[in-house]
Amino acid sequence: MNEMEFSQKIDDLGGTLYIVGGWVRDKLRGVIPKDKDFVICHVKEEDFKQNFPKAKKVGKSFPVYLVKIEDRECEVAFARKERKTGTGYTGFAVDYDANITINEDLYRRDTTMNSIAYRVRDEKIIDPYDGQKDIKQRRIKAVSYHFKEDSVRALRAARQACELNFNIDDDTINLMRECKNEIQAEPQERIFNELQRALKAKRPSIFFRNLVKADLLNILFPEIHALIGKTQPEAFHPEGDAFEHTMEIVDLVSDMTDDLAVRFAGLVHDLGKGVTPKEMLPHHYGHEKTGLDVLKSWNKRMTLPKKWLQGGLFVIKEHMRAARLGKVGKIVDFLLAVEKNPLGFAGFNCVILADSKSLPYYLADYHSYLQKIHSVSMNNCPQNLKGKAIGEWIRNEQIKLFNQNIEIEV
Repeated sequence: MNEMEFSQKIDDLGGTLYIVGGWVRDKLRGVIPKDKDFVICHVKEEDFKQNFPKAKKVGKSFPVYLVKIEDRECEVAFARKERKTGTGYTGFAVDYDANITINEDLYRRDTTMNSIAYRVRDEKIIDPYDGQKDIKQRRIKAVSYHFKEDSVRALRAARQACELNFNIDDDTINLMRECKNEIQAEPQERIFNELQRALKAKRPSIFFRNLVKADLLNILFPEIHALIGKTQPEAFHPEGDAFEHTMEIVDLVSDMTDDLAVRFAGLVHDLGKGVTPKEMLPHHYGHEKTGLDVLKSWNKRMTLPKKWLQGGLFVIKEHMRAARLGKVGKIVDFLLAVEKNPLGFAGFNCVILADSKSLPYYLADYHSYLQKIHSVSMNNCPQNLKGKAIGEWIRNEQIKLFNQNIEIEV
């Protein structure tokens, strides 16, 4: 069954089939749309089940069915209205009878750009809240005051702003601000999901800057908010305080890699600066140590992916040492440590390059140095050596070969 055949069957039942949400928004933006979400109006659920017996019901609080359309299982929902009855994303009463119109369904959605429907039978755009105008003006705007009834919509707006490089209008920022009390009770999984999606964007900094505007960053990500106002030596950081520096780094790292763990490491590399005592400013002595506890505390509140946590801890601890090492023995140890860290050289180097604007020679050419280091084998170890002496011999040989590699390059 193709899409038009499905639409015709819905028409035969006296209803209308629409596509809604992101697919319509992206089509109007001129980019390749992704998955389609269908909405049916003016059809009773009993009639639908009778005519589509193979459709699998997956919705709990309201009818959502999986229907196979053109060899893909697509979500098909019944038009619905919602009434706020409690707190959180579960605090809604849902009505989904056959009399609900597409305009009523669209009204319950978050922003105007996501409240546009595409009528399948004749490809007509249904846009009762001027979403097309806001798309053209690259503006995120709430459909109504109902926006604030699901507090995670505030996070979603900030995330979509950085995904699409749109601005959020002032009235919507104010509605986001009104989500402050309720959003504190939201499951951390929902908040992490929006963070993860924001880090996938080209410029994740837009996400955090909009949360600052809406006075939500201190509630949702207090570790990042603590960087605001933490001054730095101007000679090294003309961009401004630790927050401005962090926003610059996370965007620069995002230009270099799609690896979310590396982008997160760029975001958290200077977390320790957020707890620097005022009397120490603009210096941040020891922030590579204090930052470890800050990230561990974040992880207690919001369980982070293992690679994110381990990579972030390694970068916090080691990012200051990279450019300072001079003794060959310490450089050899450092290279072996970077090799074992979950981000690898490619990820670690992204953060160092973004932060320092250059790489020390041993990181820039780590392949050749590692090759020399790993060429040392226990098989060549003098037979009279035992225990710790074997490890010492291996390390000395690695240092010797490292020095030879430097001499060859010079």
